[in-house]
Amino acid sequence: MPARCTSKSALAVLLGLGTAISNAASIERRALDAPEEFDNGWTYQGCYVDVGRTINRANKVDGQMTNAMCTEFCFESGHPYAGTEYYTECFCGDSLATGGVEANEADCNTPCGGDSAEPCGGPNRLTLYRTSEITVVEPSVNPGVGGWASLGCYAEGTTGRALTSGLNTVPGGEMTVAKCTAGCRTAGFKYAGVEYAGECYCGNSIANNGRPATSGCNMLCNGNHTEYCGGPDRLNMYEFEPTSTTTTADPGQPPATSSTSASPTATQPDPEPEPSDLPEGWSSYGCWVDGVGGRILNYQAPDDPDLTLVSCVNKCAARGNTIAGAEYHTQCFCGDIIVNGGEQATSESQCSTPCGGDADQNCGGPNRMSIFSVGEPTVYGPPEPVQSIGGWAYQGCSVDNVGNARVFPWQLLFEGTMKPSDCLDACAEFGYMAAGLEYGGECYCGDPGDLEAKGSEFVDESECNIACAGDASAICGGGSRMTTYFWEDDPFYVWEYPEDGTPAAGSYDFLIGGRCIPLMTSQAINGKVTFLEKWGTGPPNSTGAYELDLSEIDNFEAAWRTMHVKTDIFCAAGVTLPDKAGRQLTVGGWSGDSTYGVRLYTPDGSAGVKGTNDWEENVQILSLQDGRWYPSTLNMANGSILVIGGEEGSNAAPVPTLEILPYTGTAPLYMDWLERTDPNNLYPFVCVLPSGGIFVAYWNEARILDEDTFETIQNLPDIPGAVNDPLGGRTYPLEGTAVLLPQHAPYEEPLGVLMCGGSTETTGNALDNCVSIQPDAAEPEWVLERMPSPRVMSCIAPLPDGTYLILNGARKGVAGFGLAENPNLNAVLYDANKPVGRRMSVMANTTVARMYHSEAITLLDGRVLVSGSDPQDGVNPQEYRVETFTPPYLLSGQPRPSFEVESTDWAFNEVVTFTLGAAARNGAITASLLGSVSSTHGNSMGARTLVPAVACTGTTCTVTAPPNAHICPPGWYQFYVLDGGIPAVGVFVRIGGDPAGLGNWPEGQGFTQPGI
Repeated sequence: MPARCTSKSALAVLLGLGTAISNAASIERRALDAPEEFDNGWTYQGCYVDVGRTINRANKVDGQMTNAMCTEFCFESGHPYAGTEYYTECFCGDSLATGGVEANEADCNTPCGGDSAEPCGGPNRLTLYRTSEITVVEPSVNPGVGGWASLGCYAEGTTGRALTSGLNTVPGGEMTVAKCTAGCRTAGFKYAGVEYAGECYCGNSIANNGRPATSGCNMLCNGNHTEYCGGPDRLNMYEFEPTSTTTTADPGQPPATSSTSASPTATQPDPEPEPSDLPEGWSSYGCWVDGVGGRILNYQAPDDPDLTLVSCVNKCAARGNTIAGAEYHTQCFCGDIIVNGGEQATSESQCSTPCGGDADQNCGGPNRMSIFSVGEPTVYGPPEPVQSIGGWAYQGCSVDNVGNARVFPWQLLFEGTMKPSDCLDACAEFGYMAAGLEYGGECYCGDPGDLEAKGSEFVDESECNIACAGDASAICGGGSRMTTYFWEDDPFYVWEYPEDGTPAAGSYDFLIGGRCIPLMTSQAINGKVTFLEKWGTGPPNSTGAYELDLSEIDNFEAAWRTMHVKTDIFCAAGVTLPDKAGRQLTVGGWSGDSTYGVRLYTPDGSAGVKGTNDWEENVQILSLQDGRWYPSTLNMANGSILVIGGEEGSNAAPVPTLEILPYTGTAPLYMDWLERTDPNNLYPFVCVLPSGGIFVAYWNEARILDEDTFETIQNLPDIPGAVNDPLGGRTYPLEGTAVLLPQHAPYEEPLGVLMCGGSTETTGNALDNCVSIQPDAAEPEWVLERMPSPRVMSCIAPLPDGTYLILNGARKGVAGFGLAENPNLNAVLYDANKPVGRRMSVMANTTVARMYHSEAITLLDGRVLVSGSDPQDGVNPQEYRVETFTPPYLLSGQPRPSFEVESTDWAFNEVVTFTLGAAARNGAITASLLGSVSSTHGNSMGARTLVPAVACTGTTCTVTAPPNAHICPPGWYQFYVLDGGIPAVGVFVRIGGDPAGLGNWPEGQGFTQPGI
């Protein structure tokens, strides 16, 4: 899932080849020439995008790698594609993955470990070769494996699943015929079927009129694209140890097979009517008709060739059931009620097939059961749809799998247990207002509008004809038919949709063409915006750092200042220091020295005047103790900097530690929960709590740490994920976004934490919800609210009026190069002052895809600056353009206030005077403080929203600074004054001073110390 995977040996070669990587000025880039051909028919194809694995059948790493070595290895391995990557890596494959498209030739810029004159790809780039001397095997039907034999393509049953037991032990994204058949065999089943590329079903008979089909098994297995895994309503069917000769079976029964021990036939002597050794309380209740409206008992035991009436009754009694039914020689069914309108046969002679284990007894017949029960069996008539459950109302029978796509996006399986309420309750818990029940045990959640959007329609009630597995009196859909319900009580959500183009919808606007593809942005205290991008692994002409002067937007050259870094900031962390200069700090990076990097920039210059300061770095003088890629940083209440988590670099081992800057003399502290949850815990969300603890959220977990010892004070409830996947996550690479909800003076309410979006690990289903919690509450619980659309790689920007802008990202996939699709182009305004479920408004759309490595920060002028996107997916471009989003408060036509503040260096609880440019014209005068933000990977490090107390007499006003370092950690904040919710242009103020003395840090040549 992460962007790259580089072995330690490759890293060693990288450091050897690039010894000058720690000094930007010494890097010399030169053209590399790829050989056009090699023996065995290999020809050069070009430089190609590696989508994290474009070719993935075989690989090797060698410090002396060359393209000749790689092509020879792939030829010997039998693969027609060969590609070298990142100095030392070789990959082979049979075809190119989606998104593996030709890239710019200059992107393949890393020399081979064994020949520095030729390219061996680059970061996420392959130097690609192909040979025509190896023929790739086309996809085919797997003939069988491990004693299983293919029966061909089968249509699903008309009154239920052809195979009635779903297998959930194989993830759908990894499905193969071998895994499905092995799973069914382990569970004791005779038949196995793969369906819809990633579904597996098992059974001991082919039930519900499942039958051979001539077409439709056309979907490749998710886990093996060389074989077929059924299709919509089609199974590739397999039988364990089948015999070669078949005879015609009675309707609805599995085919009979001939063997050396053939099943007894009805011509044998009449069996005894009832055995004498039944368990206490059990009696025979005669011959019953099965299968007219579906099975009359809900549980089917594995077929038993030695079945007797007593053994069947014993099986059911052991399960705790009170009814047993023996059928067709070897089949045994159990339940507590007779369902589907079962009735006694007109003649006992219809139960005429001898038991497989005792030819003197009859075990039912074709579609007939010999019934035994503890007392008179209860009979339910044919099932009917439940018309209403709570706030849910039945709508009818609707069509699913329209155009091979599910109508409702979220699937839950309740195998053997589903009641309508199970499905409806699950959907309601996650805010879905439409639900569909299908095949007796499948549940689908979505929204009412999904039916029209997917082209579904309601059909005759008779097409939904399968009883619920857990409630035989209720209908739970049919074959590709859903018993459909809508929520008709108070809605779980009400989203506002301001008319596009109106002030209420806000506006995306082009700001300026860019100089880089940033992965981290921040507005410095000089008002300028710093942009940091990959360096060394980025574009060949990049210096890794740039600064944008917003006052010079109409003059491209004057607007941009080129800056420099010395190591690669690719996936580093950043924060604004609380020292009096407001220095910007970044830590960590891509590999080698980069991962240990501690970089500082002292903002200088002013509007229209370029500064001269640059990023300062020297790993010999100042470095992290543990190298880190994808870490997080936090300004602590004591003024120190917390650095937490990450990996060693290049997708290597986790770094499950935290450390403090400046160095305290203490080694990094090990955190077992960081190691346990790697790699889904990267860029963890951290904040200082008013209670004095430190909140940290990672993957789907959260906890509170002691700010002195970093021991866990409290484990918080797990973070809700998806309706069908509690392991859906919020941090990279399942990347959502997080922010702190407003704290209002006098700061008595517990602080709220809001997280929006994310994804699921195996399926890459982007989450369509936000969750919030008050960690300091007496009994903290997560509150879930739906978002208008799914979103992964989301960003969030706090706004001066206490609202938040959610934007950027994709609707499917996970974070990383080429791992997501379908960009989410709209913005959502979140207003925490409104009730839960009523807080979101869908705003204007952009035309620019902002996916992996995109950012959003709030500017002093109240707009949101939107930048970046480096998807490398062969579809959406690397994005240099910079946009702004203008919120409704700047488009309302109401006059903006202005102000001057007496001081920009505040102590806690200090009363500071500011003067309005004019008396209030729109409403009440209020103020807000937004923490200085460093934005990367959905993590707005430093973000915090405070609403301090304000008092005015005429145009003279006072604002009271927050009371302490736990409400307001020491640092720089954007201070806004608002008139009736309309913000003035803000200014940066510092609150709480520099308690850790960072102004005198670090000591050593090449670093600026602004002083205390």
